[in-house]
Amino acid sequence: MSIKLFDTEDVQNFLKLACGLNYEGGNPRVKEIVHRIVSDLFKAIEDLNITPDEYWAGIAYLNRLGQNQEAGLLSPGLGFDRYLDMRMDAEDEQLGLTGGTPRTIEGPLYVVGAPVEHGYARLDDGSDENGHTLIMHGTVYGADGKPVPHAQVEVWHCNTKGFYSHFDPTGEQKPFNMRRTIIADEQGRYKFRSIVPMGYGCPPDGPTQELLNLLGRHGNRPAHIHFFVTADNHRKLTTQINIEGDPLVNDDFAYATREGLVPPLVECTDEARIKEEGVEGPFAEIVFDIHLTPLIDGQDNQIVERPRLVAEAEVEA
Repeated sequence: MSIKLFDTEDVQNFLKLACGLNYEGGNPRVKEIVHRIVSDLFKAIEDLNITPDEYWAGIAYLNRLGQNQEAGLLSPGLGFDRYLDMRMDAEDEQLGLTGGTPRTIEGPLYVVGAPVEHGYARLDDGSDENGHTLIMHGTVYGADGKPVPHAQVEVWHCNTKGFYSHFDPTGEQKPFNMRRTIIADEQGRYKFRSIVPMGYGCPPDGPTQELLNLLGRHGNRPAHIHFFVTADNHRKLTTQINIEGDPLVNDDFAYATREGLVPPLVECTDEARIKEEGVEGPFAEIVFDIHLTPLIDGQDNQIVERPRLVAEAEVEA
């Protein structure tokens, strides 16, 4: 049986009523967005003949998604985060803006307030027994191609179990482990020591993986390292690099892999370099230069305001 009601005057008037279009109060932009989304859902119910059982299964799913705080995980998994980046890329193309390190998704696990270091930082606290030492460094360049003194490089990544500090269910990590803000030196150079992160997957029993299973998809990410990079008179860069050689580099469930964001990882066994870096043995090295883009008419048009966890760094006695 095919029931067609959506285009009737009664249903269209009901949508306006339910979404507040007939009322003077409220927020006009919210009304506009809600009216469009609810209208599209009404149309989907009609076109796909969604049953009451299926509808209420969806409502129950959304409840579980909220209870597990996984909305920020499902969002990239369904491609929303990547699509927002695609729109910003298209806007840049319309403006004739080219070059710069590619943007990619932020992810849901950034924490405000990481300790600030100048030039060089040690990210990990040495407690991850399975960690392989990583030395990563590069130069931040401006829109004019010159190094940017004192650019701010925020970096964060997970441990070898795939957990981030502040979100680690084992409770093993101290606050801000593998998170730092590095102020580049006079030549725009940044450098940090940490460990090579590992890839990870969505919680296997969580609602995100539940839906991915129904879609016939995995919920795994390749090993990666996140960056925010800011400097005066330039747009903020949100990006991440993948660890070369990870088997999922080209099969990221969050669609964050982009050309130019998989820099070579080189294993260093040279004794002189090991001594120079002050590490205990062979280490992995990544060189990653960062190229920023100019403001648009004096404005940063790619700043994203979103809820983020705020924490305070521990003060050593």
